Order: sequence, then C-alpha cells, then structure tokens
Amino acid sequence: MSDKTEDIELRLLLEAIHKRYHYDFRGYSVASLKRRLTQARERFGCDTFSQLQDRVLHDPAVLPALLAYLTVQVSELFRDPAYFRAIREQVVPHLKTYPSLKVWVAGCSAGEEVYSLAILFREEGLDERTMFYGTDINPEALKRAEAGVYDLDRLPLFTENHRKAGGKSSLSDYYTAAYGSAVFDKSLRRRTVFSDHSLASDAVFAEVQLVSCRNVLIYFDRDLQDRAVGLFKDSLVRKGFLGLGAKESLRFSAHADAFAPFAPDERVYQKQGDL
Repeated sequence: MSDKTEDIELRLLLEAIHKRYHYDFRGYSVASLKRRLTQARERFGCDTFSQLQDRVLHDPAVLPALLAYLTVQVSELFRDPAYFRAIREQVVPHLKTYPSLKVWVAGCSAGEEVYSLAILFREEGLDERTMFYGTDINPEALKRAEAGVYDLDRLPLFTENHRKAGGKSSLSDYYTAAYGSAVFDKSLRRRTVFSDHSLASDAVFAEVQLVSCRNVLIYFDRDLQDRAVGLFKDSLVRKGFLGLGAKESLRFSAHADAFAPFAPDERVYQKQGDL
C-alpha cells in the first residue's frame, strides 16, 4: 500500500472516531499518531487502517483499548524535578497571596502530576485552600488517577524525584504499601476533581491560578496547540501561571504575547496583567 493511501485511511479513521464517539484526534501530530495506530493495528490483527476503522465503528468495546494507544500515558511523580522546584520556590510565593486557589492539570494521565502538586501544596501549607482539577480524555486513565494506586517498583524513582524537587517531608508519609502497590492517601484528593475534558473540542470550565500541561502539546499540530494555549489563557486569572513540558514552548504560539517568561528554563510562564 502506498503512503498516500495509508494517510487517507488514517484521516478517515480519525474522522470516524470523531463522528462515532466524539473523540477528536484530527489535530494531533500525524507522525506520532501513525506510529501509535500502527501498533494498535497490529494489536487488533488488522492489515490496514480501514480494517481498524471497521472494528472500532462496529465494536464499541475496541475503543477503550484504542484510546490507550491514542493517548500517551507516560508520567511519574515529580517528573522533571527542577520544574516542581521552580513551582515551589518561585510560583508558590505568589500563590500564597490568594485566599483560595484553583489548579488545572490538563492531560493528567493516571494522576501522577496531580498527586505531585497536591503533596507540594500540602508541604507549602496551601492544600486546604486549593481545588485541583485533573482532566484527560481517557476514562481508564481517569479511573487510575481516582484510585491513586501505583506499582511499588516505581516508588524509588518517585522518592528521588520528590527529594530533588525540594520535598520537605518523606514521600512515604503520603502512601501505604501493600501487595506490590503503593496507595496514596485519600486526603490528597479530598479537594480534587478528576474529569473528562478534551483540549481539542471542549471549552473553558473554571478560572484558575495555575495551569500545568506538560508533555501534551508536543503531540498536537500547530492549530490544536494554539487552541489549547488559548483555553489556558482564557482560564487563567490576571498574572496566573502556565507550566509546560521541557520540550514545549510558547515561542511560536498565536497567544505568545499573552504570556511572559517567568521561569524560562523550566517552561513556566505568567499571563500578562493587561490581558
């Protein structure tokens, strides 16, 4: 099959998923999608994207498994510790001036970043006045986030990340280990809402002081990146903060002028005061 024919089939598959299930991946990076959907095609025993389209249209049970390929579920607690240290040391002093806070973690996957920020905010005395919103388009990931259960063999990395991020306590204070898993304290999500939200199709849902959306925009094409950053801009209060992933930037965004670099090495931006 020619690459051109395969690309047509890929676009038709994405269109079918959107029309049938209202998940919109049409603005995602084609190269990344093609690689992941090729893996899914092999997993379902399909020779072509057209065959995979037939499966997903006529067997709704295929969709949850397909979403695992379409959404990238790779994260860890306090991933890129320098980012969380910048939040702790540079952003938190500003956040402490607010009587109440809302934090949006967009593309929260299985919740690792939400728990990281919840722990950080507790250590900084902000947890009692903060609401956290963790959003993702993958319902299975949201269930795992809600449960707060992670494989115990991941904890040494989590613990080291927490230490490097300036942790003021022991990470073991926040979880219970049993049967090969670590269950994080329910109190960490007492003021947390995990919810379905698509950066491709949904609207702003809250006014927040901090948006953390890391390693998500790299999977979007330019138009969808602009749409997502526009949502963040509209969600943030005056002088609110936006955190991106280490390989992401606002440099070429249509909304670049709405933000000023705040901790540029760690990709933390501040919304301009007059916007």
